[in-house]
Amino acid sequence: MVTLRVLTADDWPLWREVRLAALTDAPHAFTSTLADWHRGGEERWRARLEMPGAFPVVALQDGCAVGVARGVPGEGGVRELRSVWVGPEARGHGVGDRLIGAVEGWARRTGGTTLALSVIPGNDAAIALYRRNGFTDLSRDGVTGEQVMVKALRPAAAGP
Repeated sequence: MVTLRVLTADDWPLWREVRLAALTDAPHAFTSTLADWHRGGEERWRARLEMPGAFPVVALQDGCAVGVARGVPGEGGVRELRSVWVGPEARGHGVGDRLIGAVEGWARRTGGTTLALSVIPGNDAAIALYRRNGFTDLSRDGVTGEQVMVKALRPAAAGP
């Protein structure tokens, strides 16, 4: 059974574990490298989790991290989906969909009207995941060459 857990700064060892696993498994999928993240200690890992308004979430299976995603505030109503990764053992079981759904829920709750992401061209599995979750192609980033995709968000439903 897979559970999702929102991380706090005190969860930096778990964040480090899953981020390094992602960069080791899929170096082609990220603009940063494993070498980039091996530099720096606890303060650097905590700082990523202490970003104001961010929403870091991991997927856990039997206590082990098998996936990760982050929501980051953007300009105006834009929220960004970043750092999505699902481990090989968890692929094909809806973990990516659940992680994206969690970030999308956060984006709506925080007043987001658009969820945006960037994906490296050729990462066909990720592009298929994003399209399946309602994202459409917008443009190509002129600096990084990444494909920018967006999803319009409906407002969060009001509570009872």
